[in-house]
Amino acid sequence: MHNLEPSLHHPTSSTTHASSKKSINWVPVVLIGVTIVYLSLFLLIPALNVFVQAFSKGAGVFLEQLTKPSFLHAAKLTLFLALITVPLNTIFGLCAAWALARKRFPGRALILSIIDLPFSISPVVAGLMLVLLYGRNGWFGPFLEAHDIKIIFAFPGMVLATAFICMPFVAREVIPVLEEAGFDQEECAKTLGANDWQIFWRVTLPNIRWGLLYGVILTNARAMGEFGAIAVVSGNITGKTQPLPLFVEEAYKQYETQAAYSAAVLLTLLAVVTLIAKEILERRTSRRSGVH
Repeated sequence: MHNLEPSLHHPTSSTTHASSKKSINWVPVVLIGVTIVYLSLFLLIPALNVFVQAFSKGAGVFLEQLTKPSFLHAAKLTLFLALITVPLNTIFGLCAAWALARKRFPGRALILSIIDLPFSISPVVAGLMLVLLYGRNGWFGPFLEAHDIKIIFAFPGMVLATAFICMPFVAREVIPVLEEAGFDQEECAKTLGANDWQIFWRVTLPNIRWGLLYGVILTNARAMGEFGAIAVVSGNITGKTQPLPLFVEEAYKQYETQAAYSAAVLLTLLAVVTLIAKEILERRTSRRSGVH
């Protein structure tokens, strides 16, 4: 009888183990399904619908919308904003990242928090902050008006708003790379007689190039797609201070849906290009660090 007990209990335990294993296998399936449904409802289907609506009347009508003066001006303004703010934030991000990664000083945590401020503050509030500083009734308003300098409801205000919103990306991508790289190579170059510029161009920059490019791509994407802060400081004047995101909103409000969808398609394609570039850089970075 005692010899039969293990054989009696063994099938039961194995059956229980198999059933529990089977139930556990459903967990990733459910999680993947929830993720796909969520992304489809809130991202994939709406994005696909934009393309469908843009080409609903044919490719000719779509291309015609992209040649209208108001669209061309909005696209040109968006391009100029990116061409100015991306280099500015790249230079600032490199300087801030080097200072924060290479030096330990009182107030370092506070400076990091200030750099991260655009991540947490509403873009609309950021635009309002600029209006309260540079507007007609702002702190610097009387001085600017006396010297006939227009910031708010003009291109300079749009540059300031875009630069503020895009400020953290380069610094936040480069700081961890600099900290991981350490000081050894730079100190070795210095002992061999290299000056500071030679060390930066030949040692520091090659080590941080992928993180820097990643930050530049994110900065460019945010600069071209920014809406809230720009809407506050620009005045949204058609043909003057209306970039592509504001053009989409204004065209839709005016029932020019074909123009709105066409501009939205262009912005979406820019986002797709950004994602592809981001993926390529992530793979290169992972391959370089030996992570598979």
